[in-house]
Formats: sequence, structure tokens, C-alpha cells
Amino acid sequence: MLRLITFAILGAWACLTQAAPVTFSAAGSNAAAIQATVDAFRSALGTLNPNVAGSFGSGRREINWDGVPDALAASNNLPANFFNVNSPRGVIFSTPGSGFQVSANSGVAPVEFNNLNATYSTLFAPFSAQRLFTALGSNILDVNFFVPGTGIAASTSAFGAVFSDVDDANATSIEFFNPANASLAKFSALSSTGNETLSFLGVLFNAGEQVSRIRITSGTSALGPNEVIPATDLVVMDDFLYAEPRAIPEPTSLTMLVLGVLLISGFCARRKILRS
Repeated sequence: MLRLITFAILGAWACLTQAAPVTFSAAGSNAAAIQATVDAFRSALGTLNPNVAGSFGSGRREINWDGVPDALAASNNLPANFFNVNSPRGVIFSTPGSGFQVSANSGVAPVEFNNLNATYSTLFAPFSAQRLFTALGSNILDVNFFVPGTGIAASTSAFGAVFSDVDDANATSIEFFNPANASLAKFSALSSTGNETLSFLGVLFNAGEQVSRIRITSGTSALGPNEVIPATDLVVMDDFLYAEPRAIPEPTSLTMLVLGVLLISGFCARRKILRS
């Protein structure tokens, strides 16, 4: 009940506040084209924290896929909770599709998702060699945040991702949601001409916003053997970078929360009437 009321307050508060995001965006033909922007985002987030359970309260976490065991890489699937249980970094994945896959290392299995389509290594390139990441059966990936190594819901203040082969400037995006599941903002990744290109999109919220979930839309279609290229914009992911997940605080007073909901909701209703 307390958490539901907290969500109600957060949803009502959204009508009074506006997100104040700072975006970091770049695209180009190789890793060097986006490196400076990725590094600037890293600097804004702070020190890289080790992959251990618990929250450091500040700094950042990163995922580059290269430490995933071969047994959990292509052609095998990656468990949704690998980066909260096996390697605690405070994220759990979900998708409307059928699962998740990390591309294989050279010499182990076909690289860069050639196991899904033999042409993919001509389309995609890694930012940090040599693995890439994708959802399966869908181009949508949801990332929920937790205190690393626990089931405690958490929020972050920033998230960024590297994408490979963004052709359509409006097709690849990251949408940010608060603990009440209200959208804070949605941003599109820059595109670049040609194959094996790289794009980076990072967003930092600096007005106290809490991001408990993000949704990544990668291109216009899921990977598979029968896409019509280039009519279909196929995109995969590489590095994830995000601010240290921190526990979403529980409310301290039920009465104050109820009053807060009533006051804020009343203000919003009044403002709506005045605008009509």
C-alpha cells in the first residue's frame, strides 16, 4: 500500500515538474567517432564501480558483454537476470520477444550474430571488441533497475547505450520511466550512413528524477533470417553505461503521503480547468 501511494504521488508530481535531461549523442563510421562522447558521459557519471552486490550510492556501472561465459553466449541465450545475479550490476532485462543473446567470440561460434543470419557480420561492428547484444523475437528491450545483487527496486539518474548500424534517425530510441511507470522522456539515437557504423546515446537527469526502467527500441525489426535489407533497419547494442542504482526510498508517513496526493492532484485539476 505504501509503495502504491508513493507511485501515486510521483505520478501527480509529474504534472508540476519537467525533466531536465542532458543528452550525450554521437554517430560515425567507427569507434573513434563516438569515443569522446562516451568518455564525456562516463566522466559525468563518475567512478566506475566494481561488479559486486550492494549500492555504492554514486559513480557508475557498465556492461560490455565480453565477460559473459561462452556457454551463455550465441548460440545459447543469456539469462535475463545475469547482470543482477551472476555479475551483480543491478539490471534485469525483459522483452516482448523470446529472450536475449550475446554474440559469440571468434573461434567459438559464428560472430556478430551470423548464427542468426550469415550476412550480419557485414552490418554490425562492436564498439568494445568483440561481443554485441540483442533481444530475440523483438526489437524492444526493457531494463529494470535493482540494488545490485538483490530484489530491491532501485532507480538511476542516467543511462546510455552504444548501437551498431543505426540507419533510420527516428527508429532507435531510449525511453525513460519513473517508479510510477510514467514516461519522463524519449530520445532517438543519431544515424550514420553505411554499414558497421556506431552510435551512442546517453541521457543524464539532473533535477532529482528517478529512472526505474528504460525501454530501448532497436531499429524497426527483430533480427532473423528473412528480413528485407535495406528496407528494414536492423540495429544491435554494445556497451551499456548507467549511474549507480540506488534503492527507491519507502515513504515515512502514510498520512503525509495521502495529503500530498490530494494536494498535488487538486492543484493539477485546478490548473487543467484554468487552461481550458
